[in-house]
Amino acid sequence: MASIATLATSVVAPVQASAVASVSKTFAAAEDVFVSQAEPAKSFATATWLSVCGTGCGSATTGQRIALTRFKITDIPQDAENVKVTLDLVSARTTDTTVSVRPVTGAWTEAATTWNTRPALGTPTIGSHTGFTAGGTAKLDVSSAVEGDGTYAFALTGTDATTTVLMSSRESGNRGPKLTVTYTEGTGGEQTDGPLPFTLAGTAALRASAKKVFAHYFTPYPISLDNQAPASDYYARNYLKPEGESGKHAAYGGLLRDRPLGRDPIAGDYAVADLKTEVKQAIAAGLDGFTVDILSVTSAHWTRVQNLIKAAEAVDPGFKIVLMPDTNGLASVDSATLAAAMAKLAASKSVYRLADNRLVVAPFKAEGRTAAWWSDWMKTMETTHGIKVALVPCFLDFNKYRDTFASISYGFSNWGNRNPAANSSLGTNIDRAHSMGKIWMQPVSVQDERPNQGIFDEAGNTENLRATWRGAIDGKADWVQLTTWNDYSENTQFAPSRNAGWTYLDINAYYLTCYKLGCPKITNDTAYLTHRIQPVAAQPTYTQTKLMKLRTGSTAARDTVEVLTMLTAAGKVSVTIGGTTQTYDAPAGVSAKTFPLRPGAASATVTRNSAVIAKVVSPYPISATPYVQDLHYRAASSER
Repeated sequence: MASIATLATSVVAPVQASAVASVSKTFAAAEDVFVSQAEPAKSFATATWLSVCGTGCGSATTGQRIALTRFKITDIPQDAENVKVTLDLVSARTTDTTVSVRPVTGAWTEAATTWNTRPALGTPTIGSHTGFTAGGTAKLDVSSAVEGDGTYAFALTGTDATTTVLMSSRESGNRGPKLTVTYTEGTGGEQTDGPLPFTLAGTAALRASAKKVFAHYFTPYPISLDNQAPASDYYARNYLKPEGESGKHAAYGGLLRDRPLGRDPIAGDYAVADLKTEVKQAIAAGLDGFTVDILSVTSAHWTRVQNLIKAAEAVDPGFKIVLMPDTNGLASVDSATLAAAMAKLAASKSVYRLADNRLVVAPFKAEGRTAAWWSDWMKTMETTHGIKVALVPCFLDFNKYRDTFASISYGFSNWGNRNPAANSSLGTNIDRAHSMGKIWMQPVSVQDERPNQGIFDEAGNTENLRATWRGAIDGKADWVQLTTWNDYSENTQFAPSRNAGWTYLDINAYYLTCYKLGCPKITNDTAYLTHRIQPVAAQPTYTQTKLMKLRTGSTAARDTVEVLTMLTAAGKVSVTIGGTTQTYDAPAGVSAKTFPLRPGAASATVTRNSAVIAKVVSPYPISATPYVQDLHYRAASSER
């Protein structure tokens, strides 16, 4: 396995294109219909055409028309490579119009849907096409929305005042909407989910590794708290605004600075549906499972823990949930009650057990109870519930408590630090655990800023992330815990979010692969940009009375923009920050370089032989006069 330290200078040859012949499968629409704002109660379920038009259609202010279509995809191999999915639409007229595709997130049926009962649509536009010819077929790339076998629904929308008329599935001649999936047969070791700088190994190959990577799931912050649109949901109204929750967070400018990626309201049990989404996100990022923080055995948090396990079991029982009772939240819960609660969860096949069937329990802040208390609790689990436990305590102070817990523990972990200075010699704890005959679960982290607590760590852009992975890999940690998946109040999240999208998970996927299988070849030139949206010392314009201060022992605070490149061969990088441009030569492989933070916009372009091979433009402007203090590092990718 290559050491992370050697990656910046290693030259990697690009992978040659596959010579395997492609396979193409076409699926006709199972249902399709259009709805009209001008006739909001009318059903067009028998129409042989689909209409798409903007709000100004026919010179009316309420003339919008939207078409809906649904497909069921079957028999696509899980190891399919070079997958491309197109939505094929046959036009009934020649028009110079544009049609865009969006995912449908709400429930609908062809027979019952009208404008008044139309389903909710997803926010992102998947693809679009301009210019239609009568009798011709337009192909819209919807690859990003299709993950394999399953049922997929799409909405066709437009902004033109001219109507785009398309054939429906009821038109004679089999000219309705179709979904065409083209791929090459895989070897069983690759998957193509996500725009990464390398080919991520298949789920089976990643899980075959004895090394496990879990992410710490924090139940207070699911994707949605109230199933409302992201512009006006609970996060927007109460957590991201200083005046939210009746002003209780005003002193520190609001509880949160980031949030999960938003979505429109959905029908049915949205809480479970959202947890299924998060499980799918984690699987796509290569993770083995979640360590779930169990704060209660009676409240809404307990319900979310049970729903998370239910979601994992429904999506993929191979995605494991590690039980992590939190001694802070469970301080008043007695041993028998906790044992009964953990035994109830342990009945699921998604809850993680070792090969010998021992239940893995990794209590957070294990030292919140004595080793004797945990020993008695484990006896209760075995004698009352017939469950043997493999205890992997996660300490806040490993070295203080390791010896007293050694006799009852299968392994050890600690919560860890979030700055490069504190993560410069992680091998010591790993070696100590191994010398005691225990496995070690290494914390890997991005950053940590806590407005409500008034402290922050200096992560140094992605330096802390790379340092903690270096410690896990070079130190030969047995497991890894990403701290955290979604603790937005401490700004430690890896999960897809408003401020970083998938960027941290994409970078993490590379190091996860290095850890499990050895570092992969870079096959896709990629650039990542990270920066804060204010200088550290900038004063907010809002009357914020509590400001974050640097945690004692942290790396010194800095104001930098970082360009992290993963390149197939050397390239020239041009970086523009606040109108000032600088250039440098980036080597093949993985390389990071920082530049001074300046107010304005930030972007980076990578060229090779005068051709642009990667470009990333940050959507987050930098200001010297922020509204509230916001020290959370933003992140952007050239590939998303």
